[in-house]
Amino acid sequence: MIEYKNILFCTDFSEDANIAFLHALDLAKKYGAKLHILHVPHSSYSYARHVVDEHVPEGSPGGEAFFDEELEKRAKEALKEEYQKKLGEFKNYLLVVKNGSPDVEIIRYARKNEIDVIVMGALGKSEQDRMVHGSTVANVSKYAHCHVIAIRNPAKQFTLPGSMY
Repeated sequence: MIEYKNILFCTDFSEDANIAFLHALDLAKKYGAKLHILHVPHSSYSYARHVVDEHVPEGSPGGEAFFDEELEKRAKEALKEEYQKKLGEFKNYLLVVKNGSPDVEIIRYARKNEIDVIVMGALGKSEQDRMVHGSTVANVSKYAHCHVIAIRNPAKQFTLPGSMY
């Protein structure tokens, strides 16, 4: 029997993510699970797969902060504004903001918090990053320890390249 205790919903506030939210919330209600709502804000820094983008508190020697408390505060407020009303009477949730490369932080958070399933929009806002590193959804699906559900936007038509299908 399938049992979900912890569901991770990842958002970049895109249209696809907002559609995926409805599915994640439905699953959380159905299974009586805790819904973790995670956002990794866009960084102005380019990520290299061999570089770890860790939080460096302001004033610390030996590093430049890629992420600051003000950015985290604004991101948390954006999560509240976008999702708290949509949660309605559902109270078993947690709003989380992490810094770093989205796919790495999603996988790290999922492992650390014993997530049973990750729900994401199939496409997000970051087309340019996809060209460099591949899709966040593809990377999370490939490396996550748990199931990953990619929710497609039914209003968008998807076609394969060429005339094969």
